[in-house]
Amino acid sequence: MKYSFTCYGHENITAKHKTTLEFTKDKDLGLEGDCIVGVKADFSLKSLKKLIKSIGNNKKITIIIETMPNSNKNNNKDIYKKIKDNNYNIVENGKNINNKIKSNEHYNNKIIEKISAEINPNFNSDKEIVIRKTNFISERTFATRADKAAFELNRNLIEFLKEKENKIKVSIGKKQ
Repeated sequence: MKYSFTCYGHENITAKHKTTLEFTKDKDLGLEGDCIVGVKADFSLKSLKKLIKSIGNNKKITIIIETMPNSNKNNNKDIYKKIKDNNYNIVENGKNINNKIKSNEHYNNKIIEKISAEINPNFNSDKEIVIRKTNFISERTFATRADKAAFELNRNLIEFLKEKENKIKVSIGKKQ
């Protein structure tokens, strides 16, 4: 089983936290929320619990974050132009794809980030999903032992997330 949800960027996303990253249903974000990489998340606790149950004893999961085109096509095109003009790299699965920009009428260039972690079977938050590099567990902790924290995410992704109208898709599934 795989589960996906979406969330949005915000001008205060800094993604500087050294041990966690977070997706929240909150609409606003202060600068102190340096682990938050997505606001207005539309995840369902019921669906996440179903996913956790389906994963069973093998706790290893993969979390994929990917940029999505938004309804403002010109703005989306401008974001990717800004990324290219500022010598940022567009990366997919760890490989630079600047020379292979994929584009259609909706400017479907994508930045994709992959994270491996271990699921917390006792996750129980309907407001936020916290992914930690450490073993610390609370009801907000969705996963531990992650191989990346907010500060290690692709800076192109973070640049993209500084625009409120920009959207990401987060997919979670059992590690293959």
